[in-house]
Amino acid sequence: MDFFISTAHAQQAAAPQGGAMFNLLFIGGMFVLFYLILWRPQAKRAKEHRELVGNLGKGDEVLTSGGILGKVTKVTDDYIAVEVADGVELNLQKSAVAAALPKGTIKSIG
Repeated sequence: MDFFISTAHAQQAAAPQGGAMFNLLFIGGMFVLFYLILWRPQAKRAKEHRELVGNLGKGDEVLTSGGILGKVTKVTDDYIAVEVADGVELNLQKSAVAAALPKGTIKSIG
């Protein structure tokens, strides 16, 4: 039965031409793209948020990540007290603040 089916033989692999240098450049390029597209913008946003949280003071109007608007009444190392209505204060972590609003924003909305 072997005379109907020819035997297949593997060919020798061709030697890559400049393959090692191309692979190193390709991997290096991927790291550069990773840095430019992901790492640097995220680090910039984190730095801006740290500055925002560090500069919070009594009387600032803030928007939390949960969508709550209020005025800061007390600031400690890790927490702030936010007045959301007359006589209603919420204690929140500083990291929950998403944005500091211009003075008078709460009055103009309500």
